[in-house]
Amino acid sequence: MISKQYKAIFSYTGFILFIPGLLMLTPILALCVYPHEIIYSQGFILPSAVLMITGICFWKGFRPDIYPALNFREGGIIVVSSWIIACTVSAYPFMNILKLNFTQAVFESVSGLTTTGLSVVDVTAAPKIILLWRSIIQLAGGAGLAIIMLAAIAGPSGTGISSAEGRSDQLVPHVRKSAKLVLLIYTGYAVTGTIAYVLVGMNLFDAINHAFAAISTGGFSTRVENIGYWDSPAIEAVSICLMILGNLNFMTAYLLFTGKFRSVFRNCEIRLFAVSATVSVVLLYFFVCKDQYVIPDKAIRVALFEVITALTTTGFSTVGYSEWNAMGLHIMITLMLIGGGTCSTAGAIKQYRVYLLFKSVIWEIEKALLPRTAVISHTVWIGERKEYIDSERIQQVAVFLFFYLSVFALGVGILTGYGYGLKESLFEFASSLGTVGISIGITNANAPGGVLWTETIGMFMGRLEFFVIFISFAKILRDFSDKCCRFAK
Repeated sequence: MISKQYKAIFSYTGFILFIPGLLMLTPILALCVYPHEIIYSQGFILPSAVLMITGICFWKGFRPDIYPALNFREGGIIVVSSWIIACTVSAYPFMNILKLNFTQAVFESVSGLTTTGLSVVDVTAAPKIILLWRSIIQLAGGAGLAIIMLAAIAGPSGTGISSAEGRSDQLVPHVRKSAKLVLLIYTGYAVTGTIAYVLVGMNLFDAINHAFAAISTGGFSTRVENIGYWDSPAIEAVSICLMILGNLNFMTAYLLFTGKFRSVFRNCEIRLFAVSATVSVVLLYFFVCKDQYVIPDKAIRVALFEVITALTTTGFSTVGYSEWNAMGLHIMITLMLIGGGTCSTAGAIKQYRVYLLFKSVIWEIEKALLPRTAVISHTVWIGERKEYIDSERIQQVAVFLFFYLSVFALGVGILTGYGYGLKESLFEFASSLGTVGISIGITNANAPGGVLWTETIGMFMGRLEFFVIFISFAKILRDFSDKCCRFAK
């Protein structure tokens, strides 16, 4: 007999699967403008029907009379299983329309939903409906499938599910209202970004796609040269603004839009972002761009844009990196490892954790200089609240960092095992694991399957973070084992 918890898990998972099923129909709207691409519509209708029918069957079939409260572990099972199924089914249009093989299609799908932006698709040959699909899955992945679900239904399990998807901070006490506010802010970003891009010279199709990619910190582009195609200071300025907004913790964005500027500027992530971005722009300009790009205006623009795209984990680019020196690549790799704000669309280690580890070093030095009897209280500002930091919190961050760097080292080792150079492997896997999306040339349609799967797993783990995945699988195995033992008796 299935427990109430697992009935709720199956039911919630079914509802989440219904969401990407609906999303798969949205690219068909492009047929109003590009009617000749109607031949590709069946590549979306079939998987959409499968997801929606399966989702409804699970949602209604396992729906308990009263939904029990689900904790972080059970919420993690919902999130991880939903993401795996959604990523797999969302790959179908790439296989059906572009004739990509399974590995390539799953890679592109995962890259989109995790808002990474690495791509194996030839955008010059892809139909418009596919280019739009890539942008839509980035938009949905940035919002989070669970957040979309929580905005639609109410229940006692919201906190566990949203925390499992990396959105533990709530804008308001009510989980459903908080999720709706997140989607409202996110939608506002997308609409404003599209209008801004049109005003500075993009056509409407490019504007929609790049606005979706920018605010989701995704990085997919409709052009081979990415943002560099336009070579426009105005378009770069709009992109930078949208990337920074996408990088913000939604709580910080909410405070910004409600006029609570003091709370915004004393936020620890904002301070780290400002310092690290400023220092990196200066270093990149003097050590790379000043000599690489002889026009001063171009050099400054490149330094600023590439620093912001790496630190926000967006993945837009205006130039290639193959001719950059080691110092330039070192700066970019460091920024890609740091990443964006917590509870935002950005990935990587996250600015909050980096700031906390930096402060812990300062606190440890101060502790050594103070008398043993001194009572010390350590705090950082998060949103409007002062968060007290104890040794257990520092330990959690340190353990996460250990996991992150261990996976990073393993991924780099696999890429070097395929014959790629160390600096190229460091750069590419930092981009994959941090869900950044800029490439030094390793990622392409001709890359070995093992390389693409290594990056795919890296992107997936980087988006959902490690503990959610590990804990979810551990709980499933433990519950299955207990069930088998009871059955055997």
